[in-house]
Amino acid sequence: MSNTDYIIQVKDLTKQFGTFTAVDHISFEVKRGEIFGFLGANGAGKTTAMRMLCGLSYPTSGSGTVAGFDVVKEGEKIKRHIGYMSQRFSLYDDLTVMENMELFGGIYGVKSRELKDRATSLLQKLDFIEEKDTMVSALPLGWKQKLAFAVATLHNPEIVFLDEPTGGVDPITRRQFWEMIYQSASEGTTIFVTTHYMDEAEYCNRISMMVDGKIKALDTPANLKKAFNASSMDEVFRILARDAQRGD
Repeated sequence: MSNTDYIIQVKDLTKQFGTFTAVDHISFEVKRGEIFGFLGANGAGKTTAMRMLCGLSYPTSGSGTVAGFDVVKEGEKIKRHIGYMSQRFSLYDDLTVMENMELFGGIYGVKSRELKDRATSLLQKLDFIEEKDTMVSALPLGWKQKLAFAVATLHNPEIVFLDEPTGGVDPITRRQFWEMIYQSASEGTTIFVTTHYMDEAEYCNRISMMVDGKIKALDTPANLKKAFNASSMDEVFRILARDAQRGD
């Protein structure tokens, strides 16, 4: 497989805060069009690693590229080619649904005429068109979550980073959200998702398991369960995290 088949390539990426090493020499690659799960307990280093990949934080050492851009030198260019959904959904409660889409579309550089068409199309797909003038603060949590994902894909990015996107929502809403992820991936978007829900690992093409800032395993869910003689990804994680020094 050539380098052009990978949308993310990371080698010995490290992030230190004083004497604390949050991300410790991680190396991995993500294929174009893949749903890549970045798993681990809270405190394992997932969010810190993702922030470096998104151009929001610079590594202490190591190297990597995202969508062909250098994580050390080209953070601003990376931001223009990705979508990002944070744990808090990145929406403004004091704006309406459509105003949020217009705001973020403008930030992503979508031209006004094209933005209106894309926003309307996404809202129709979500059955949100009747809520376009509703204040985001009035939406249920699950609706906010779906809207935040739509906003993150508004500019048709090559890759979308999702940081704990299903935290705090019920199992039905979680399943519906994953249906949106599959739909986006089927249209060619690469999905990079962090989560500490081990059942969601089964939905990914490949996953990495992060413990204490290090990647302890990386493979398909089926191969990992076979390698660790486990019946579930939760069991795999418990084996890997047995000696973890941090996290919940």
